[in-house]
Amino acid sequence: MTFEGKSLLITGGTGSLGKALTKDILSNHPEIRRLIIFSRDEQKQFQMAQEYPVDKYPQIRYFIGDVRDKDRLIRAFKGVDYVIHAAAMKHVHLAEYNPEECIKTNIGGAQNVVDACFETNVERVVALSTDKACAPINLYGATKLTSDKLFVAANNIKGSNPIRFSVVRYGNVMGSNGSVIPFFIKKSKQDGKLPITDPKMTRFNISLQGGVDMVMHALEHAWGGELFVPKIPSYKIMDVAEAIGPECEKPIVGIRPGEKVHEEMITVSDSFYTYDLGKYYAILPVTHSWKLDDFIKTFSAKKVPNGFKYNSGENEEWETVDSLRNLIAEHVDSSFKVNEE
Repeated sequence: MTFEGKSLLITGGTGSLGKALTKDILSNHPEIRRLIIFSRDEQKQFQMAQEYPVDKYPQIRYFIGDVRDKDRLIRAFKGVDYVIHAAAMKHVHLAEYNPEECIKTNIGGAQNVVDACFETNVERVVALSTDKACAPINLYGATKLTSDKLFVAANNIKGSNPIRFSVVRYGNVMGSNGSVIPFFIKKSKQDGKLPITDPKMTRFNISLQGGVDMVMHALEHAWGGELFVPKIPSYKIMDVAEAIGPECEKPIVGIRPGEKVHEEMITVSDSFYTYDLGKYYAILPVTHSWKLDDFIKTFSAKKVPNGFKYNSGENEEWETVDSLRNLIAEHVDSSFKVNEE
């Protein structure tokens, strides 16, 4: 996919994935005309501009704004060809305590992005989802499921320049802000205690680069309405704790409000519309403007069996303590000791 002459905007562009996308695009697609970083945190924008200064990267623009403000989005989207929607309120327990704020950002913000895209004739949109949007039990997951539905349904709106909207759904991003691995590393150095919510807990695991690759795949290959899910390994929370602090205390503190023991990405109900694309699964929309047979032929897609499900507790691929140590050293903290002996 070439970005020559194209403009791309990332909402929430100062977050972990936004910064990883920026690095990837500037490294692999220097021909891009404009790369716009849209976010509401001026301090993070200031810091990111030190890393990617405009005088060194003339393609880059920094645009302060909030996805809750549709007028600001419309102004930012003018002349933009591609949008990656990464802005969201993401912490489960904070969403439980501040539900209205979560709804305004994750649902209202998603609708504003859709509306602004139609107002400005954006060509392609990829929205980021989460495994917590699958059979949600917490408000964060429920708002992201609603967001997913809004982006998928937007493909039904016909115009003079039909926009392709798609969604990518994945699990915990290794080393992202607020995730468990950097938290455990910090705790191991602070007081030698790693709080365990539930020793049976499992999670999906994907690297930042894996998330970037998936977004770029959807941006290039989506026909409109697909919800892409990666094939990625799971890890056990006790293995993460052992990999980071084998000598640390591991007190059981209990599950926080809205947490699951195991995360899901594809439910049994989803299986009727899910296809195996090789590296990814795609949950297809019930209604779409393209022919299913053409889609299957183009991507060599294979229908999963009815009743298929995909969750972190019953995954076929698992990280081990040793593989986690290697991944932490590679993706999170280069000073991390791979061999503890």
